[in-house]
Amino acid sequence: MPAETTTPPPVPEPAVPAEAVEPLIRGVRVLRELTDVGGTLSLSGLERATGLARSTVDRITATLARMGYVRLDGRDAVTTPRLMELGNAYLAALRLPALLSGPADALADELDESVSLAVADRDGIRFIHQATRRRAMSLSFRIGDLLPAERTAPGPLFASEWTDDDWRTWRERRAADPENRGFRAVPPRELPLAEGEFEATAAQAGRDGWALDDQLIEPGLVAVSVPVRDPRTGRTACVASVVSHTSRHTATDLRDTLLPRLRATVAGMERELAAAPEPDPGPPPSGSAAWIGASKNELGREFIESLARGLTVLTAFGEGRAALTLTDVARATGLTRATARRALITYEHLGLVRQRPDSRTFSLTPRVLGLGFPPLSRTTLPRIATPHLTDLSARVRESTALAILVPSSGSDAGPEIQYTARAVSPRIMGVDIRVGTRLPASATSLGRVLLADRESSQDYALLDEDWEDGLRTIAVPLRDRTGRAVAAVNVALHAAGRTAEECVAEILPELHLTATRIERELHAAGHFTRVPLL
Repeated sequence: MPAETTTPPPVPEPAVPAEAVEPLIRGVRVLRELTDVGGTLSLSGLERATGLARSTVDRITATLARMGYVRLDGRDAVTTPRLMELGNAYLAALRLPALLSGPADALADELDESVSLAVADRDGIRFIHQATRRRAMSLSFRIGDLLPAERTAPGPLFASEWTDDDWRTWRERRAADPENRGFRAVPPRELPLAEGEFEATAAQAGRDGWALDDQLIEPGLVAVSVPVRDPRTGRTACVASVVSHTSRHTATDLRDTLLPRLRATVAGMERELAAAPEPDPGPPPSGSAAWIGASKNELGREFIESLARGLTVLTAFGEGRAALTLTDVARATGLTRATARRALITYEHLGLVRQRPDSRTFSLTPRVLGLGFPPLSRTTLPRIATPHLTDLSARVRESTALAILVPSSGSDAGPEIQYTARAVSPRIMGVDIRVGTRLPASATSLGRVLLADRESSQDYALLDEDWEDGLRTIAVPLRDRTGRAVAAVNVALHAAGRTAEECVAEILPELHLTATRIERELHAAGHFTRVPLL
């Protein structure tokens, strides 16, 4: 008679260290919940999902809103692209996206298939770069998404280097969550994993130096993966994958036709890593401690100072600052050593920071990407701009719009602008131009400020009834991280409302303020992702 088998109990949560910062733990819980539901949740929904008191949720979201990490929209809390600053700190410190995204993108263009880069995250894998193809059947994974190692092609390659403790952690998690319901980015597993199957797959992947995913996540999805090794240690730094659909390639196809090209690209990536010089440390955040103190004085008990301080600690890391001592963190943030130490203890407990073995330095883990990055990595410029346009319209009580330059729709006409977002004036009479409308660039303030970007030092354009009698418009450019004007924002009003001089004196400063706020979010979102302009 076969021995009776029992399911082990769920893995117990590690005890909270005595010196951990409880408000920081609760704040991270709120951010993780917002991430898991796609970035938007009502305050009452957060209360139910986190088990926190409503007053605590209100104070946490008020603090996050003050930091620019969420926006309070009526009864909802909405994550904003500035929250990506936390994930950007990890990705910048890691350096792999900056060094390897170019070859990955080039391979995706050459093969006309999606290519991804992933790192190990305990017993899972987490994406750090995606070069996807736009077609009906396309990859829907996002940067920061966490997948179970046993249902991916990169997983066996990472697992081939696991220690006994790593395998024990994986077995405990699999016993507690056999259907992978803790991994929100994948559908639940329908069939159980055969005993010893993943162990054998990992061992084979280690011998072969590549691995296949033959519809492990869902029917039709196939992938082939090759490890990119760290030249300093010989261990896997990340895994590069070519991902396709069975309507284009079978798993065997991928191995026979695309694996050689993937291996060649990975060899080039490894040469890139070996040749890369050590980066110069970029500037750490400045004035954080003073800003936090001022916010506390202004908002009182509604602002959770310990949460704001703790989140600031994550931004101390970055390019050239991958491993920091306690003193380094305190100096970069302006916090006391005691405050920085408690935050680091808290993050180590939460799995967001690890202390390096035989070292007094700390580094971020891939789990930092789980704080808002996946849903925000697919944002667009109109989505970023719309709430700011609405705020601007409410302040100046006029219509506002966002537009970009587009090629002319006619063979002889000049460039055009296309309206991509707008906010309507609360006035009875206002400007009403629909999103998607195209107009000659030279006939609008939006177009003129974009056309003049390389020729004029003036940072705005004013049209005084040039296009239509009674219509006065003023526009300023929006610039990406490189300083290039990629879009423009305007205010349009009836000429009877304000003189041209009043537009410059009263509306232009508000336009500049709005542009600065949009640009800050655009720069955060565009650091390691491509932000579509439409």
